[in-house]
Amino acid sequence: MFMTSTANKQLQTVAYMSDSSVSPTDTSSDNDIDVALMLRVGKRDEQAFEELIHRHQSAVIGTVAKMLGNASEAEDIAQQVFIRLWKSAPRYTPKAKFTTFMFTIARNLVFNESRRKSRKKEYSMDERESEFHLQTPDSQTASPDEGMLQNELQAAVDKAIHDLPEKQRMAVILRRYENMPYDEIGRVLELSVPAVKSQLFRARNALRDSLQSYLDE
Repeated sequence: MFMTSTANKQLQTVAYMSDSSVSPTDTSSDNDIDVALMLRVGKRDEQAFEELIHRHQSAVIGTVAKMLGNASEAEDIAQQVFIRLWKSAPRYTPKAKFTTFMFTIARNLVFNESRRKSRKKEYSMDERESEFHLQTPDSQTASPDEGMLQNELQAAVDKAIHDLPEKQRMAVILRRYENMPYDEIGRVLELSVPAVKSQLFRARNALRDSLQSYLDE
C-alpha cells in the first residue's frame, strides 16, 4: 500500500501519541463561561442551557462515538448527558472544571452502555465501519485517492482505539482528541495522574501493535 505523508502523519500521531502532539485548548476564560452558564442553568435559564449544548455537543458526541463505535448511539447518549446536566444543575457547585463534570457524566453513561452491550452479541466490524466514521480535518480536504486511503486508515485507527480496554480507550480519546491534561483525565476516570500516564503508556503500546502493518508501509 502506498501511503502519503499526510496519512502516515495521521497514523504516527495516534500510534506514537506524546505530549508534544497535545496542545491544551481549554482556557480559564472558557471554563469561567461554562461555569457561569451552568449556574444560570441551575436557575432554569433555558437560553443558557442551549448555549452550553452549542458549546459542547460536538465534543460530547465525538467522544461517545469513539468510545462506542456507533454514531446513532452516540447521539442518544449525548442527549442523556445534557439531560443529566439539566437535572443536576440546581445542585451544581464548580469544584472542578465544567468539562470535568460533563465528561464524568459521559463516562458513567458510556461505561454503563458498554457493559450492557457486552452482555449481548457484539455486532461485526463491518457494521461498525458502516455506522460510524469520524472524519479528520485532513480527510475532508484530501484528493479522492488520498481520501479513500485516509478513510481506510481512519477505520483502522477507530478499530484499534475501540479494541482498547474502556479506561485506556477513554484516556486516549480525552488526551488525543479533547486535548485534556492528565489531571483532568484523572478526575474524569477517578485515577491518579501516574495511573493515567500508565493507562496511556499501555494504550500507546497496544495501538502501535494494532497499527504496525500500516506503520511499516
